Amino acid sequence: MQKIKYNWLPDFVYGGIDGAITTFAVVAGVVGAGLSTPVILILGFANLFADGFSMAVSKYSSDKAEIERIQSIKKMERRSIIEKPKEEKEEIRQILKDLGFKNDDLKRAEKVITSDPETWVHMMLHHEFHILEDNINPMRGAVATFAAFLLMGFIPLIGYSFQSLIPLDEKGLFWATSLATLVAMFIVGTVKTRFSDQNWFLAGIQTTAIGGVAAGIAYGVGYLLQNLV
Repeated sequence: MQKIKYNWLPDFVYGGIDGAITTFAVVAGVVGAGLSTPVILILGFANLFADGFSMAVSKYSSDKAEIERIQSIKKMERRSIIEKPKEEKEEIRQILKDLGFKNDDLKRAEKVITSDPETWVHMMLHHEFHILEDNINPMRGAVATFAAFLLMGFIPLIGYSFQSLIPLDEKGLFWATSLATLVAMFIVGTVKTRFSDQNWFLAGIQTTAIGGVAAGIAYGVGYLLQNLV
């Protein structure tokens, strides 16, 4: 049975969205508190790498746990095929009927599937438990998530990293950073529609709004607590 190529796009999109939102929120919070550029860079990069690593590890752990769950179900199904072949064949027959097989076609399809235990188990896994294994790869998922987090999360820090080369004052730099980050989030939000039925424009606006609200909250908290620093 041919294995479908791993689809890294969902991991990249969600890692990228989280990276942009959290780092932008850190920048906004520090700016709201009226702190200096070095503080922005220290907190921003600390968040970028620490939170990115945390997300990657979480992705790896969750995918690995899902693989272990699938292996457990497979083991159970293999045992059932040996111990209760008639009942398992009846389940395959019902699945094939639901797929539109009838009469001789139904018998032939049932014979082909039940003649190969792995195909039999795969059929049960997909149609009885609604599990697809092809898009689960813990390491690739973790790498895609971490890379996207770093790439998108660096956008709010670009201007401050090269501030000496940019002819803008503090206020102008923050607004330029805000615009660049929100545009980037809009783009990533539209990419999200590649694996959903959501309208691309609405998806982009939704993602941008989430990032804007998060940054606004962080800015407000920083502003209210600036006298504590």
